[in-house]
Amino acid sequence: MRILLFTGKGGVGKSTIAAGTAALAAAAGQRTLVLSTDAAHSLADAFGASVGSDPTEVADLLFVQQVDAQLRFEQSWAQIQGYLLSVLDVAGVDPVAAEELTVLPGAEEVLALLELRLHALAGEWDVIVVDCAPTAETLRLLALPEALGWYMERVLPTQRRVMKALKPVLSRAAGVPMPGDGVFDALERLHAELDEVQALLAGPDASVRLVMTPETMVLAEARRSYTSLSLFGYRVDGVVANRVFPAEDADDWRAGWVLAQDAVLGQVEESFTGLPIWRSVYRATEPVGVEALKLLAADAYDGADPLAVPTGRGPFRVDRTSAGAVLHLALPFVSRAEVGLARNGDELVVTVGSYRRLLTLPPGLARLRVAGAKVDAGELQVRFRDPAADSETDGPAGEKVT
Repeated sequence: MRILLFTGKGGVGKSTIAAGTAALAAAAGQRTLVLSTDAAHSLADAFGASVGSDPTEVADLLFVQQVDAQLRFEQSWAQIQGYLLSVLDVAGVDPVAAEELTVLPGAEEVLALLELRLHALAGEWDVIVVDCAPTAETLRLLALPEALGWYMERVLPTQRRVMKALKPVLSRAAGVPMPGDGVFDALERLHAELDEVQALLAGPDASVRLVMTPETMVLAEARRSYTSLSLFGYRVDGVVANRVFPAEDADDWRAGWVLAQDAVLGQVEESFTGLPIWRSVYRATEPVGVEALKLLAADAYDGADPLAVPTGRGPFRVDRTSAGAVLHLALPFVSRAEVGLARNGDELVVTVGSYRRLLTLPPGLARLRVAGAKVDAGELQVRFRDPAADSETDGPAGEKVT
């Protein structure tokens, strides 16, 4: 099963490109589902059809779903939210304000991705196309399973044991209800489901496609997205430059736009070297409906297979050497000064700007010491050495990459 995620800055036309790609896949005989995790829900508008919270067939082999994020939120978060509401009620917080406080920012979009897991487990689809939320929300969404995993593995087991042993005492002393097994079980179920989603999206048959318009600010965000997606181990398989002005028969006003866009498109080619870059021209009319979307996508991909599985190595790999191993993590557009690196037990902490990833080292690497690191050609390379090979020790935690 092929999984394609489309994301980009708000307003660049990612929903249109995602819908067109899905229409093209269905026309090629692939049973295709295109679903939206974006709260804006533009898919129904793009297809010009009535689309609900269940897969709706809009053409042969083509189904569309706008995920009911609120319903998914209630199913996955209700028990946890109920406990939080009880705590805030004891604290005297207004019920309406309390309900707002118990909704995590971006939680609905994150939980909407659980719908992808259900469809993958069902095995009914050849292709699933995901119209994601705008870039910032998507990055937060894709980083959550790993961050929650750290809490679940290191904090929750201890907290659960303490609560079980001291619950009567703590309840009387604190004056608020303590979480029971049901709350902890709900957290564990949520983490397990999100972990499966992450495994799906980081797998060999899944990839992210960046959609952008030829504008300087949009390009800057696309570059940052490429870096952040690579940091968390998600493969970017191409870039779609949307709403490109055609050069033919351009009047003076449009000719100015053509020149400006050509300059940015040149930077796009330089920025994303090695990735396919597809162009979708600005159309005289808005593409609405299956046929119009299919034509748009066919023109944009220009004979290339839009479902081609990316080849080559992914953004994360480990190579063995005679002295130990080298960990490679793709970090395009990042300089040495922007990367922080620390070792904490069996974890490698990589920080790039405001994003931090905790990489749990496999046993084969965990027993090795960090011998050095560098950023070379858009890639972080961390050298590990067998401590038996010499008598040196690890450097201090929090050390910058050198």
